[in-house]
Amino acid sequence: MEAKCHLRYQRYGRRKVAQLLDQVRGKSIYEAQYLLASLPRIATGIVDKAIKSAGANLSVKLGRKLDLKSVWVTAASADQGPMKMLKRVQPGPQGRAMPFKRKMCHINVVVSDTKERK
Repeated sequence: MEAKCHLRYQRYGRRKVAQLLDQVRGKSIYEAQYLLASLPRIATGIVDKAIKSAGANLSVKLGRKLDLKSVWVTAASADQGPMKMLKRVQPGPQGRAMPFKRKMCHINVVVSDTKERK
């Protein structure tokens, strides 16, 4: 059985989050948490949160507590979110005010109790 987690509008760049998701895809939740704890990236906290949430969703779906070593991250992706204009400005040329943009991403994680995705 599969369970999903969608985190939307996270204030991290898509590419930086996708690099972390590439590392944990195909591993068990236990291995993924251990790996994320040792990586020196700022977005590891939010990726860890998404993986734990997907595992909890699967536990609720099955109606029993699961061993983290038997739950696998079958799919993980990061999509580009809106380039939101924040209510801040940066100085521009000739005294103009340029809007301050922030990158955002949407994180999708799918976990399963079997190693392969159906």
